[in-house]
Amino acid sequence: MSRKLRIWLIFLIFLNGYVSLSFELVVLRQLSFWVGSSAVITSIIMGIFLGFMSLGYFLGSSERIAHKRIRTILAASFIVIAVFALCAASFPLVMEYFMRLYQWGITSSVLQTFIFSFLFLSIGPFLFGFNTTLLSRCLHKYNTNYTGNIMAWDTIGSVMGSLLTTLILMPFIGVNYTVILIITLALFAALVTRPRWWTILLGLCILIPTMIINSDYVQYNRFGVLVNNANSTISVTQFTDNTRVLYMNGLPMSVHNPTTGQNAEYIDYLNAHFIYNLPTDRRHKILVLGTGGFTAGLNDTFNDYTFVDIEHTLQEISEKYFLGRPLPENKKFLVQDASQYLKNSTEKYDMILVDVYSNSFQIPEGFITAEFMQRVKSHIAHDGILIMNVVASQSFRDKYSRVFDNTFHAVFPHNTQRQVVGYADPYAENDMVNILYVWYNRDSDDRIYTINKTPVIYDRYVK
Repeated sequence: MSRKLRIWLIFLIFLNGYVSLSFELVVLRQLSFWVGSSAVITSIIMGIFLGFMSLGYFLGSSERIAHKRIRTILAASFIVIAVFALCAASFPLVMEYFMRLYQWGITSSVLQTFIFSFLFLSIGPFLFGFNTTLLSRCLHKYNTNYTGNIMAWDTIGSVMGSLLTTLILMPFIGVNYTVILIITLALFAALVTRPRWWTILLGLCILIPTMIINSDYVQYNRFGVLVNNANSTISVTQFTDNTRVLYMNGLPMSVHNPTTGQNAEYIDYLNAHFIYNLPTDRRHKILVLGTGGFTAGLNDTFNDYTFVDIEHTLQEISEKYFLGRPLPENKKFLVQDASQYLKNSTEKYDMILVDVYSNSFQIPEGFITAEFMQRVKSHIAHDGILIMNVVASQSFRDKYSRVFDNTFHAVFPHNTQRQVVGYADPYAENDMVNILYVWYNRDSDDRIYTINKTPVIYDRYVK
């Protein structure tokens, strides 16, 4: 075997490892805000990915595959990988997939992930394993001592794919261009393996729609996508009455009309009943976890606000495309995970708004736990107020609504309020609605009134 051929084979093994892990990470990113990123979801994706890759390792060793056909098979394999990467990692196509599932009544994130994984994460990973075995056979034909080198270069490729994709490519060039790069590398591997007219033609047939679908121009003009980075895909849609909707990862997160001043109904309720009527004897400190479009307390220029969100582009996007005006000086934006911020901060707030449960499809599992609520509770000043906006069943029709209610009252057993915002029919099959869970940090005890002891006439005048 010539030195040049050996280098090319090792390079292809490296490239196969790089593309495989980059592809997996991009898919995890694209799916994270549709189905979450819990251990269950991640294990389904990784399990199916690795399972089919293992099958590819096994079948790639079949003696029926003639050595003289390996280059053609490899080229075709890389082309098929590019096709599945286009389908599974392009945001517009992923969004279309989930919209279809919701229309068909498939709303379970676990079921959605299983279906997606079997459709789009079976063939590609199978071919990654298949390719590794075929390339290994080529090297072993000339030198049986290359096993260690093969495993090393495949792993190095995977490591590089992991680090470059998550730390550099997605944050700085965006997920859409990372997808283009992954598909380009797969097609390049096909062309290197078998430089024929058909690989060039098929490559162009895949690369051209890939670049169109994932271009900034198409994503902005067709889908209104303004940001597509490692954390979020953000877009703003403006309707004829000048109402603007801020979307994150395809889901509506905030509503604002600059002409009328109207926002989402629950935000207008919260502003009118909890924020705009705050006493003016002093400046109150307000913490908002889950920034959205900064509409909470939008017109309040007196009190001090701290907005915390992990997406660093939200202020720029909101000021330029959503609100159409800069935030006043009394509003500070911190780019940080909400739980980590609470963990590291010692600040006490007069009001905390937790707005991270703002739709029924995307539920951040780490934020619905009693431990997180305890962490929030520790930052509420005496006489302060906690408000949690939750999209749940008004009449407790599903387990999530019931268990969330149990969790909240386990942490906040006294001085609570559950306010349904807007109209909801408790007899309807689907009565999902915005519900404000409110807790007042005031003195309380476990006393109850009984037929034997009812000092209510005294309690009315005791604070």
